Amino acid sequence: MTDKSIDQLMRLAPVIPVIVIDRVEDAVPMAEALVAGGLTVLEVTLRTPAALDAITAMKSVKGAIVGAGTVLNPAMLGAAIDAGSEFIVSPGLTDNLGKAAVASGIPFLPGIANAGDIMRGLDLGLERFKFFPAATSGGIPALKALAGPFGQARFCPTGGISAANAPEWLALGPVLCVGGSWVVPSGPLDPARIEALAKEAAALRP
Repeated sequence: MTDKSIDQLMRLAPVIPVIVIDRVEDAVPMAEALVAGGLTVLEVTLRTPAALDAITAMKSVKGAIVGAGTVLNPAMLGAAIDAGSEFIVSPGLTDNLGKAAVASGIPFLPGIANAGDIMRGLDLGLERFKFFPAATSGGIPALKALAGPFGQARFCPTGGISAANAPEWLALGPVLCVGGSWVVPSGPLDPARIEALAKEAAALRP
């Protein structure tokens, strides 16, 4: 488990790749390409049977900080930690998952979409959140409005973020990074393409 806080992880690079991986054998070359491109914080979503083994494999890549995304409940949290996850990302926040994640001590980035979600997180001692799904939850105007009453909160917008609109999100003061799947396109693995996309993403911070 990393000794960095979720705040430190969010500040390491402007983009956290959101990875959906189908083949464990793709894990290491994919992680190597992302790290070579300057993106070191890697979120592997628990959406496929290969995800947990991919997390374990990616941990062998020097410089990679590998976490699990799409964590929905305490059981998935435990499985992700057992696989070697160094941080946890969830699409939403429930009391059960939030309490389990806080108790585990692992860096945790829960999803929020409204003021009630943020208040639930603050009650648990959390101040760093994933704004999800960003584009369909009101976009930049909504996040600006939410950030007003919660000055201590910082965000990682995810969902509908692209290379084209990421700079606009990253220009917002409360935004530390964005989550994006565009740096790991679907289809056959192309490490050279991923490295090039990662380099472009790593240079996005305004």
